[in-house]
Amino acid sequence: MQRPRAVIMAGGAGSRLRPLTSNQPKPMVPLANRPLMEHIVLLLKRHGITDIVVTVQFLASMVRQYFGDGADLGVSLTYATEETPLGTAGSVKNAEEALRGEEPIIVVSGDALTDIDLEAAVEFHVAKGALVTIVLHRQPNPLEYGIVVTDDEGRIERFLEKPGWGQVFTDTVNTGIYVLSPSVFDEIPTGRPYDFSKELFPKLLRRGEPLYGFVADGYWTDVGTIEAYRQALADALDGKVAIELPGFEISDGVRVGDGVQIDPGARLDAPVLIGDHVRIGPGAQLRDHTILGDNVQIGDGAFLARSFVADNAHLGDHTEVRGALIGRGSDIRERARIGDGCVVGDGAIVGAGAILHPDVKVYPQKRVQAGAEVSRSIIWESFGARTLFGKHGVAGLINVDVGPEMAVRLGAAFATTLKPGSLIVTARDASRAARTIKRALIAGVNGAGVDVEDLEVAPRPLLRHHVRSSRAEGGVIVSCVPGDPRSLAVRFVGPEGDDLSETLLRDIDRIYFREDARRAFAEEIGELRYPPRALEFYQSSLLRRIDVERIRRAGLKTVVDVAFGPAAFVLPGLVGRLGTDTLTRNAAIDPNRPTLTQLEERQLLGGLADLVRSSRADLGILLEPTAESFRLVADGGMLIGEQQQALLLADLVAGSTPGAVIAAPVTVTRSLEDIIAAHGGKVVRTPRSATATLELARAAGATLALIEGAGAAFFELTEGVDAIASAVALHELLAETGEKVTDRLAALPDPIVLRRRVPTSWDRKGAVMREAADRFRGQDTEELDGLGVFYEDAWLLIAPDPDEPETELWAEGRTEARALELLDEAAALVAEQGASLA
Repeated sequence: MQRPRAVIMAGGAGSRLRPLTSNQPKPMVPLANRPLMEHIVLLLKRHGITDIVVTVQFLASMVRQYFGDGADLGVSLTYATEETPLGTAGSVKNAEEALRGEEPIIVVSGDALTDIDLEAAVEFHVAKGALVTIVLHRQPNPLEYGIVVTDDEGRIERFLEKPGWGQVFTDTVNTGIYVLSPSVFDEIPTGRPYDFSKELFPKLLRRGEPLYGFVADGYWTDVGTIEAYRQALADALDGKVAIELPGFEISDGVRVGDGVQIDPGARLDAPVLIGDHVRIGPGAQLRDHTILGDNVQIGDGAFLARSFVADNAHLGDHTEVRGALIGRGSDIRERARIGDGCVVGDGAIVGAGAILHPDVKVYPQKRVQAGAEVSRSIIWESFGARTLFGKHGVAGLINVDVGPEMAVRLGAAFATTLKPGSLIVTARDASRAARTIKRALIAGVNGAGVDVEDLEVAPRPLLRHHVRSSRAEGGVIVSCVPGDPRSLAVRFVGPEGDDLSETLLRDIDRIYFREDARRAFAEEIGELRYPPRALEFYQSSLLRRIDVERIRRAGLKTVVDVAFGPAAFVLPGLVGRLGTDTLTRNAAIDPNRPTLTQLEERQLLGGLADLVRSSRADLGILLEPTAESFRLVADGGMLIGEQQQALLLADLVAGSTPGAVIAAPVTVTRSLEDIIAAHGGKVVRTPRSATATLELARAAGATLALIEGAGAAFFELTEGVDAIASAVALHELLAETGEKVTDRLAALPDPIVLRRRVPTSWDRKGAVMREAADRFRGQDTEELDGLGVFYEDAWLLIAPDPDEPETELWAEGRTEARALELLDEAAALVAEQGASLA
């Protein structure tokens, strides 16, 4: 077999590595005093692959000028330039003319760090007769990568592109290294963007083409973020990756280049790498894991630890740099202190005595004044979080994680995803903290040229309805995190009133972290309005969709507790127009009780049960303060559990609507299928998130969607999750049946569904799910959200928590002992795989 040829994809801009990539392409970022791409070239050369095509796009001239024709490195380089981005597969197709032949082609990203055995990958490819072989690598935290699932022979079964934790079933990820048979070019369209992992590979998989995954040993990392870059620097010095380090080793772990001047009074602690023509003054200290580029000057008494200083930078006397990255040509004046996680861009100046607090970024050519104390980035800031969004939106401690300054930037980032002059709607709970943060958000939104209609204190369903009815482009809800009055959550809503999609949330996340928010001109600043009749329109919309006369004739007696929340503005007037005998409790807005702790919820439920019993009411309803979830108390004061509540709602709807479709998350009891089938309907199972449940429910034409956490969407009344509409729907359903709730419940099972959380370190979640998938291989399983395992008498669900270092376990059995048995077995598996750090 002839030697394969190689393609190095070097067109990336590397936006997540800014400011290191503000004025150079990502493959040119130095790692161990060589550009990232040079390590890839040398890896190919070690495996005898010297005929290389480089695809370039962003700042292509920098790559060409540095590498030339490759002769200095002992290889032959040619270039294929993209005038516009063509995607991964499109860029390789663009190089087809230079790759003609019969031998396999290796495609490698120019911005990864690896020592994977490429020859072994090619041999595997040829032995399998593969059309495409994807080189895979095991990653302890696979969430940010494309996951590839293979069978025992290595044949690819499935792709998951950057999945959520509920979709992680293995820890083998796509490295972006591919071995291609030449005929694959026929599958790639010409002249337009086309992606390997998102378009080409799924198409070939659907057709049953021979796609294989080669799980490689050795080292591989995607140097995609500042954190990953810093780790790669440390790994290179520690010898964890087999790359060629430049310089001469003067002592164990200390390598220096040509023309280096080190004062005898300086201290160097291995591992340290020093480039050419560096000067280190007396009393200077270079502690472990420090790298200096070429022509760097280190002043007298300077201190550096775990830091990288690029070419031509100057550090003055008695400067202190800890865990930081210093760009080319930067000037750090005397006595300046640079904190852990800081990045100083190319050509920046940090004045004498200035202090940069941890995680500050100074972008290229910017200046920090002498003596300044900087806790925010210069021009472009960095929040420093792993990600902005979790299951509650943007959430955190009030005035610690979520404060006014952050809210302004967050509002501006959201507004930047919309066209200037667009309209959004805002609302909040009754807390003073929510009021403050909402005002700051509005300032950011207006400042980016977007108008706001503010509902002030309002329940979430009212905002969602107003977004839909006013044809706004979206909305923002600010409220306390359920059960935690010390934490605040900012939740974004799309034009249909649902929570914003993951794609759009990523857009906000990217704009926020890249500090690319739009700034409107003075005449374009957005307006702030207060719509006068939003509440009235919401109530009228519900009343138009129900049979008010039937409810009045039924003579129902109910008790509704609004838990001091904004629903107090809506529900009393609404039930009054229904003509029912309804007592509304705790209908006074209390800014000091914006959410319910578990203890408070139990106390309110107990009080509600007592009142239902003493008043001989037909039903009691407790609305959670945001008015999106609710709990029920049956006649006689009987508390209804969440699983029984789900069955009751579904049974009532299916009984009144022949052939009803009920959407329910995977955590709802499997008794549901039998109950709905008895009414001639069917159940559509969904992932646990409300957004996913609503999306699948609408696609299936569902009448009811059950939402995890005791919520529901009655689609004949409203388009989304709405506890107020649910309360109205229950009045109508009970009026229609004429039955007592307790009688209806007596005909339904009392399901035993147990839940447990097991601590799992972030970097072991992928291993946990891989082990679970292997352990239950061959059994009746489901991978809709996490791993569901089904038995004749029980089921089990294993699902990583998206926000916490935990794995959630759910089990249902015919007996509590059976459910506990399954939980114990699963907990042992998770504990075994998930406790140790990688």
